[in-house]
Amino acid sequence: MTAEAPRPRFARRRRPEPPTPQEARNRLRRALGTVHLTRGHVLTALLTVLLGVALMAQVRVTDEAGLRELRETELVALLDDVTTRADSLREEVRQLEADRSRLQGGQGDQAAAAAAQDRLESYQILAGTVPVQGPGITVRVDDPGAVITQTMLLDGIQELRDAGAEAIQIGSVRVVASTYVGTDAAGDVVLDGVPLRQPYTITAVGDAHTLAGAIAIPGGFTDSLRGTGATVTVLESDVVRIEALHQPREARYARPVPSPSTP
Repeated sequence: MTAEAPRPRFARRRRPEPPTPQEARNRLRRALGTVHLTRGHVLTALLTVLLGVALMAQVRVTDEAGLRELRETELVALLDDVTTRADSLREEVRQLEADRSRLQGGQGDQAAAAAAQDRLESYQILAGTVPVQGPGITVRVDDPGAVITQTMLLDGIQELRDAGAEAIQIGSVRVVASTYVGTDAAGDVVLDGVPLRQPYTITAVGDAHTLAGAIAIPGGFTDSLRGTGATVTVLESDVVRIEALHQPREARYARPVPSPSTP
């Protein structure tokens, strides 16, 4: 295999000189005079803008952390995270464009019903009201010294969410948007008021490699536990199952905002 010359990792290309305001206005007039916008163009443009905003936000976070101060494993994890987010947004664009094509076709009613069913299933997964399965990881934590804290567990949940976990179960508790981490009178960690029993087991559905990399970020959940004497085992699987269900409760204060067409 022929060796390739090493590529610069941090060098940036020099930016060209920006156009003058008059040149920019002239270019805009010429572009608007030849482009005929459709709803599809507007939708694609909006999703492209959202993709750009997400990538810029990630770049700002990376710049604040300081690339030169990060380890190689941290840089790899950041790159994987940006790539995963970009791929997810591109897939969302593709799905929305496909839905639009089906709704505009001859089988619009059937396509609308299928899209509604898909949306319902997505909401059920997010709400934790149905069991799910898919690729993911299983994390086993043996903590003989009972060193795990509320903050450590919350960090672990956030790391999995940031890595794209679509469903999470810890012990017998399904983790959803309203899940809270606390402590009981004895100071033991509880999840939604349920005490956690050892060994702690965390199951997450998502891209197994990305989830495993996120949970192993230096200074993160796994690193913190191992530094205090706990044993953490991470297993990647093609299929993991999450059986725990969340019982939704009626909101006491939040109410949906009426749409403008509602009298």
